[in-house]
Amino acid sequence: MALSLPTRQRRGVASDLPSPSSSRSKPDEKEDKRKRSEEGQEHKAIGWFLPLFALGMLRYMSATSNIIHDCDEVFNYWEPLHFLLYNSGFQTWEYSSQYALRSYLYINFHELVGLPASWLFPDDKVRVFYAVRFFLGLVSVISDATLVVALSRKYGKRLASYALAMLCLTSGCFFASTSFLPSSFAMYAMSLSSGLFLLGKPASAVAVAAAGVILGWPFSILAFLPITIYSLARRFKQTFLAGAVTSLVLLVLSVLVDYYYYKRWTSSVFNLLQYNVLGGGESHLYGIEGPIFYLRNGFNNFNFCFILGLLFPAFLPIARRKYAPDLLIVVSPLYIWLGFMSLQPHKEERFLYPIYPLVCVAASAVIESFPDLFRDKYNPHDNSWPVVIAKFIRPVVLGLILSASHARTFSLINGYGAPLETYKILEHYDDVGTGSTLCVGSEWHRFPSSFFVPEYISEVRWIDDGFRGLLPLPFNSTLGGTAAAPPHFNNKNKASDEQFLRDIEACTFLVELQLNRPYPTRGSDLSTWEPIAALPYLDREFSPSMYRSFFIPYLWQEKNVFGMYKLLKRVSK
Repeated sequence: MALSLPTRQRRGVASDLPSPSSSRSKPDEKEDKRKRSEEGQEHKAIGWFLPLFALGMLRYMSATSNIIHDCDEVFNYWEPLHFLLYNSGFQTWEYSSQYALRSYLYINFHELVGLPASWLFPDDKVRVFYAVRFFLGLVSVISDATLVVALSRKYGKRLASYALAMLCLTSGCFFASTSFLPSSFAMYAMSLSSGLFLLGKPASAVAVAAAGVILGWPFSILAFLPITIYSLARRFKQTFLAGAVTSLVLLVLSVLVDYYYYKRWTSSVFNLLQYNVLGGGESHLYGIEGPIFYLRNGFNNFNFCFILGLLFPAFLPIARRKYAPDLLIVVSPLYIWLGFMSLQPHKEERFLYPIYPLVCVAASAVIESFPDLFRDKYNPHDNSWPVVIAKFIRPVVLGLILSASHARTFSLINGYGAPLETYKILEHYDDVGTGSTLCVGSEWHRFPSSFFVPEYISEVRWIDDGFRGLLPLPFNSTLGGTAAAPPHFNNKNKASDEQFLRDIEACTFLVELQLNRPYPTRGSDLSTWEPIAALPYLDREFSPSMYRSFFIPYLWQEKNVFGMYKLLKRVSK
C-alpha cells in the first residue's frame, strides 16, 4: 500500500531559477535594446534651440536677399495675391476661369499674412512683399528644424549637425526656402513629413504629406509615396484615417474656394493633373531640356553635396546596418523623383524643390559613414589609421561643400539681384504725378511683381521686343475679375494682339537691360530717355560658366561680363 506522504517543495537553487534572459523572448530583447538605444540617442540629441536659431538666421537672410528665379513665381502667385489685396495685378491664362488650373486656396494661405501686413503698412507694398517672404521662411524653419531634431534623436548629433549645416547653407535650400511656389510648399511638407516619420508619428507624417500634395503641388504625390506606403504598413488604421480625412477636407475646401473665385464648380487640382498628365496639355510649348539638365542643375545648387547624395545607394551595405529601414524610406524619394522628372521633356529648376532636403540628408549620411568604409565590422572601436584619416576627411568635405555653396549663393545674389533693386527706386519719383505708365520690353520675365510698382503708376505695359509667346494681362474687374475668361487667353502659348502697347510715346518710365551688343536699345537715345538708375547685371552669354556659377575672389569681376540694368524716365519736352 502506497503511503500518501505530504510532498515538500524543494527551494530552487540559483541554477534552477529562470534567468531574466531566458524568461523573455528574443523580440522583447531586441525591442528593449532598440528603446535603450533611442533613449541614449535622445539624451545626446540636438535640442530645438540650435536648429531653430541657425535656420531662422539663414532664412531671414534668404527672405531679405533672395532674387526671383522664375517668372512663374511672379505671374502665377505674387500677382494673384496682389490682386486679392489691392484689386490690381496680372492674370495668366492658367487663372482664366475657362481653364482654372491654379488653386486660390494656395494663394489664400499666404493671404493670411499678406492681408494683415497690408493693413499694417497701407502705403508700403514692398514691406507686404517681404512680410510674406518672412512667413515662407518661418514655415521652412519649422519644417527643417523638425527634420534635424528627428535625425538627431534617431541617428545621433553628427548626422543631424551635417544635415543642419547643409539645410542652412546650400544654395538650393537657401533660395527655395523663401520662394512663393507650390514646389517650395511641397518641400516644406517633405521636411516636416520626414521628420514626423522618423519621430515615430506615421499618421501625422501622412497627413502632412496629403497637405503638401493637395494644398501645394499635386505632382509631388510620387515623392511622398514611400513614407505613405510604409506608414500604412506600420500602422494602417490610424494612418489611413489621418491621410483620408486630411485629403478629403482639403479637396472639399479647394473646390469651394475655386467656386468662390472662378464662379463655377470645378477643381483646380483635377484640372492641373488633367492638363499635364492625362493628355490635355502641351507643357513642351514652354521649352524642353535634355536628360542631364537636372544633374547639371543639381550640381550648381548643391555642388559636391549633390554628388554624395547620389552616391548614397552605393553605401547600402553600410547604410542597411546603420539606417535601415527608416532612413532608407525617407531618402528613397530623391532617386524616384529625380529619375521620373528627368524623363519629362519640360524641365525647370523648381521641379526639384520637393527633394532638396533629402539631398542634404543623403549626403550627410554618406559623409558620416566615411570611417565605416575602413572599419572592421567586428570591432566598432577600430581606430586604425585609415579610419582616423576618414574621420579627418569628414569636416574637410563638409567645409568644401559649404564654401562652394556660399560661392554659388554670392554669385547669384550679386550677379542677378539688379531687377528687384531697380524697381525699388520707382518710389522716389512720384513727382511725375498720377497716371504714369511703366513700360517693360524684353525684361518682362524679370518683372518682380506689382508689389514694387508705386500707386502713382496707373499701369504696367509690355512693349514688343520680338517675343511671340502669350504674356500675362491685367485682371479685368469689368469682366468679372477672378471669374473672368478673357477671349485673348489660350493654352497654346500664342501671343495675343492685346498684350503689347503700340504707342511707345505713352511710356513715362522704361525698364531695360543694356548689354554690349552690336544693336542699339530704346534707352540708348538720351534725347528721349534719362537714366535714373543703373545697376550691373551679369551677362550670362559672355561670361565663362565656372566664373558666373561660383564666386571666386578677385576673378569673379575680372572674368565675368556685365551689362547695365536700367530704369529710364522720359525726358520732358
